[in-house]
Amino acid sequence: MEQLHGVAEVRELVAQWRHAGHTIGLVPTMGNLHDGHLSLMREARRHCDRVVVSIFVNPTQFGPGEDFDAYPRTLDADAARLREAGVEVLFAPTVEAMYPLGANRTWVDVDALGDYLCGADRPGHFRGVATVVSKLFNIVQPDVAVFGEKDFQQLAILRRMAAELLFPIRLIGAPTAREADGLAMSSRNGFLTETERARAPLLQQHLQDARRAVEQGERDYRALEKRIAVSLAEHGFDVDYVTVANATTLAPAAAEDRELVIAAAARLGRPRLIDNLTLSLPAA
Repeated sequence: MEQLHGVAEVRELVAQWRHAGHTIGLVPTMGNLHDGHLSLMREARRHCDRVVVSIFVNPTQFGPGEDFDAYPRTLDADAARLREAGVEVLFAPTVEAMYPLGANRTWVDVDALGDYLCGADRPGHFRGVATVVSKLFNIVQPDVAVFGEKDFQQLAILRRMAAELLFPIRLIGAPTAREADGLAMSSRNGFLTETERARAPLLQQHLQDARRAVEQGERDYRALEKRIAVSLAEHGFDVDYVTVANATTLAPAAAEDRELVIAAAARLGRPRLIDNLTLSLPAA
């Protein structure tokens, strides 16, 4: 596996692969890799001849008071896992490589989709995500890019961005990788105490409860959201949101919507956990 840090050297290697007729997959990450990340790489390998994994803790998607400085940086351990996974290239750029002119003045901002769910409490977050991913797309120019469905809103925004900016890239959503007890794998799970870790799967269990209620005919989604949020709080979660949303627009779902995402974000001790599930209702 090659470990590259500069934009020009990545472009040169990708050009060689193109000349040889290879297809290219990209898996963008912020590092501190776990088995969920490796599942994304396996998905990329299913579709492409060569796989590039980027590791970049992007400062522009962290807001004031968020954990940019504390975010785990484990490049050596990550590189070892990528070698074992058979990844061809680890692209680990510096901040200066990704933002060569210093403070950014050019942004990619997907209207509306970033206003709901996590975007409501994290203004500017998805603008930072869309901007840095567009840079990675321009650098690597992959045929396929793979993202986890755990970050449902991020995937929806990036799909819209790629379609509207005419990136010739197929975006693939990989199913959320979970621990045996149902907890969605996340780099932030390592911040959970032993007691918190035992309680954390309740987030997914509450989403399953909400889905069953909807499947059984519940259509007062605002009341359902409130019940789930109150129950999570009673179990020690500091709830940011619980929402039943239209899976396309991410706006709060109406009774007539058929494609839904049920999503939640809540702090449990230090880390902020997110999770979601989708469901399709039969035509009325």
